[in-house]
Amino acid sequence: MSIDLSRIDIGGRTVALTMAGGRIAAITPTAGPATAVAMPLPVDPHLHLDKTFTIRRCPTIKPGLFGAIEAIRADAEGWTAADVYERAARGVAEARSHGLTALRTHVDWVQPAAPVAWNALADLATDWTGRMTIQRAVLVPLDLLGDPEEGPKIARQVADGGGVLGCFVYCNDDLAAKVERVFRLAGQYGMMLDFHVDEGLSADACGFDTIVAMTAKYAMAGRVLCGHACSLSVRPAEDAARAMDAAARAGVMLTVLPTTNLHLQDMQPGRSPRLRGLAPMHELRAAGVTVVLGADNVADPFYPRGCYDPVETLRLACLAGHLEPAEWVRAISTDAARAMGLPEPELAVGAAADLLLIAGADWGEALRAPHTERRIIRAGQNQTIAKDAA
Repeated sequence: MSIDLSRIDIGGRTVALTMAGGRIAAITPTAGPATAVAMPLPVDPHLHLDKTFTIRRCPTIKPGLFGAIEAIRADAEGWTAADVYERAARGVAEARSHGLTALRTHVDWVQPAAPVAWNALADLATDWTGRMTIQRAVLVPLDLLGDPEEGPKIARQVADGGGVLGCFVYCNDDLAAKVERVFRLAGQYGMMLDFHVDEGLSADACGFDTIVAMTAKYAMAGRVLCGHACSLSVRPAEDAARAMDAAARAGVMLTVLPTTNLHLQDMQPGRSPRLRGLAPMHELRAAGVTVVLGADNVADPFYPRGCYDPVETLRLACLAGHLEPAEWVRAISTDAARAMGLPEPELAVGAAADLLLIAGADWGEALRAPHTERRIIRAGQNQTIAKDAA
């Protein structure tokens, strides 16, 4: 099926799309089935460009999340600025080829001093100005960032670099006090927060609840994004429901990462996984929590495959979470941009003509197969036509 701009599905309506001067000039209702679905150019709020394309250098990886952490830390000992920059630039180029306009990359920071990747990715962000918005969010162990002596030093460096403050939270000792210190640092420097939280299958993991409580206490609604929250999938239903309701009231948003969580959670060699670790997306949204999707890891010990393609992330999430595609497009576009503190893209008359078109009469048909024709339009101009999205 070829893409015809006179019959485009926008929000379930078939319309004719007219562009002029780099903007959407008209959206006119029209009869007949659509030839393509349209969405704003996508955004990915959760990536790891510092780790990407390292899988071939990590031949021995123990099962599960902590095995992947061990493998990447061993590889990171040999990282140079040039190495990080080259691998990350390859990832950004791939992301742009799939229509991405903005991304947030987490950067491992496991010692008091800034890692080599922090500055390398700052250079990359500068070099991609005007083509890709690249945000850097630090990923520091909570015990380090929550330390009264070391935490403020790290926070100051992150603030000076225009970054997002974040850490890894999972069943830490003295968890509440450490998380509160992180919130105070974010408030001191006016930074957004992004947490890797409860990335495991312990029903006792409640870091998410603590972050939600601190968000409410420090009035940071809309400025706190959590990632993973796998434990919500195994906590007692009433307990999880209370946590989700509180998150909605506090204004905490959540990124679900289908590739990495499906790959790492309940991983035991020679045994099929029973528990997949995906946070309950339907229930979160029903409670009023903004849920977004991210590709997370690409070709590294956390996920050895993958690609920088938000549409593929959406396709997998729909399979794993029984989602209706048309209802979740915002999770890789409008909602994802808001979670990053960016202007929310829209398809409306007068808006920038920046959109992704996928051949199909509706979203079900458009996502049926990974080789469907796509057209990327930036400022009203065709940038690329991708027939192989894989």
